[in-house]
Amino acid sequence: MTADRAWVRLPSGRRLDLLSPTPLDWTDRDLATGLARTFRWGGHSIWPEPLSVAQHSLTVLALRRTRTRHRLSPAQELRELLHDADEGLINFDCISPLKPFLGPGFAELQARLLAVIAARYRLPAWEAVEKRAHKAVDIAVAAAEAVHVVGWTRIEVRETLGIRVAPMERDPLAVRYGDHAWRPWAPDVAAARFLEELAGLQARAGL
Repeated sequence: MTADRAWVRLPSGRRLDLLSPTPLDWTDRDLATGLARTFRWGGHSIWPEPLSVAQHSLTVLALRRTRTRHRLSPAQELRELLHDADEGLINFDCISPLKPFLGPGFAELQARLLAVIAARYRLPAWEAVEKRAHKAVDIAVAAAEAVHVVGWTRIEVRETLGIRVAPMERDPLAVRYGDHAWRPWAPDVAAARFLEELAGLQARAGL
């Protein structure tokens, strides 16, 4: 073992060095599994299950599809789906207020992982307008999760969490999958659904 290596052995048997990743270090199933086993909100939930990053990512994509004048390209949809994909490789979703305390090293780690993910899936760079549209949706989903998944009140979302968006009631995924609105999925369900969406988008993108 050396200080400049941080090996992770993935379910497929592949090995990922988090400090020096390459685009070929994981399978799609590895990524889906990692995201399904990585939890938002510190793993806290008013439901029996915590909310996975995989389910969050699918929710962001679904809402983004409905909030655009022009249909997103497969590459743009892949970018939405994979916006938090680095968290599935390190199995850690850090709540935003803590990130500055982790320092520049953690930010560099995230940047390296996001770069190889972008290369692997041929994701286009964010344009300013697209990035703003994505962030608006991401924040809207976070506001809804805070209320419907974690149990914050609407006043607390605004005054304690500082999220100025009114939490929406409608779950963008509930009708599609026939689930109870905002109920977190079991990890195996989240992984399967994420993998299905990822495979479909890659096929449409010609990857």
